Order: sequence, then structure tokens, then C-alpha cells
Amino acid sequence: MAVHKASATRAGRLAAAALACALIAAPAAQAGKPGLAQEDDINAGLLAVGIADEIRDHCPTISGRVFKALFYMNGLKRMARERGYTDDEIDAYVDSDAEKARMREKGEAYLARHGVDRDTPETFCDLGRAEIARGSRIGSFLRAR
Repeated sequence: MAVHKASATRAGRLAAAALACALIAAPAAQAGKPGLAQEDDINAGLLAVGIADEIRDHCPTISGRVFKALFYMNGLKRMARERGYTDDEIDAYVDSDAEKARMREKGEAYLARHGVDRDTPETFCDLGRAEIARGSRIGSFLRAR
């Protein structure tokens, strides 16, 4: 069954955003868990997916590997569960505006450090091509057209 590209992209973006918010915001409900906001490896993965999404959204010559990103995000959720976080803990903070803002700030700082100017789409393309060439985690979620 064929999936319309725009529908798959929107669905993928919504699913990724919801999962990202859930993972980064979940607190430590049990003693000994630092809280997902302190899980550096999980947050680095979420940030990489978010930055890749920004690049593909602003650069007309780069597309996203949406299914690869969704599979990766599911792996991050599985990692959180293995560390003792429950689905309820993860899902409880899906709408956390504070955590969305925190992640957005980190993403914006990364883009700025790498020369991205929101008014110049080609700067997103330059960063995307560089990430692909480097074989970075961000680049792994992108494809040059």
C-alpha cells in the first residue's frame, strides 16, 4: 500500500515530536533514577533527530529518512524503559512546554554554531551536506536529493 509522502512526513514529524517531548521531560518517579532530562545519551539522540528535521524542513535539496528516525526514536524509548522509566512516566510529560523550549534552545545553539541563518535556506543545506559527508548521527537521518 502506497503512503502519500506528505502524510508520511507529517505523521513522522508528529510522532517524533511527541516521543521527543515525552522522553526528555519524564521525571524520576523512583529513587535512583536521575530523570530523563538528565539522560545525556538519550537527549543527544533526540537533539540529533530534531536538528535533522529542521535541516530537511528548511533545505529543498535534502530530505529526511523519516522511517529511520522513527525506528531510532523507538530505540530511545526502549532504552528509557530499560532504565526503569514507565510508559506512564514517559507519556505524562508529552506536552511539557518547558522541555520543548529547552530542546529548541539547544537545537538553535547548534545551528548557530554551525553557521545556519534562518533567513538563508542554503545555510541549512550546507550544514545538512556537511553532516551527511561526516557520517554523523544527524547526517544519518538525512538524504541529499
